[in-house]
Amino acid sequence: MEWTGVRYADGPTVEVDTWVDAPPEVVWGVVSDVTVMPEMSDELATASWTDPTTPPGVGSTFVGTSKHDALGEWSTTSHVVEWDPPRRFAWAVEDADTPSSLWRFTLDAKDGGTLLRQWMRIGPGRSGLSFAIDAMPDKEQKIVFVRMREFEKAMSRTVADIKRRVEAVG
Repeated sequence: MEWTGVRYADGPTVEVDTWVDAPPEVVWGVVSDVTVMPEMSDELATASWTDPTTPPGVGSTFVGTSKHDALGEWSTTSHVVEWDPPRRFAWAVEDADTPSSLWRFTLDAKDGGTLLRQWMRIGPGRSGLSFAIDAMPDKEQKIVFVRMREFEKAMSRTVADIKRRVEAVG
């Protein structure tokens, strides 16, 4: 993916994918369980549904705590904006209408298994990255480029871990 010259306001995106040797219904069980996501991430430390007694769906929220060497530690509330088992799960971070980022898993039946995609977009709302850009506006394009590369690497690991977990059980 190419992010050279991209600014935060451009809403840069990342998408990664993998094929999983299991049907979407099985992959969904891992993808939709936000509580296991920290096990597959170097940045996300904890994640839990705000109301664990109610089944997740559009409008549900979960809180995640993350850590990053350059950005510190922070917690965010994410709002489920798409919930279509076993096909799509998307959440907006902090503000459902103007999120600091938007994330999505898409599962498509393919070749007897599942094509699993993870996609994300930064902005348009402000985030921790905004503060770094505020402090060094002349380095905005480099800051965005580095962060998008970090997201791509982390997301590639996440979909690989989901594939490994699902295929190990099946």
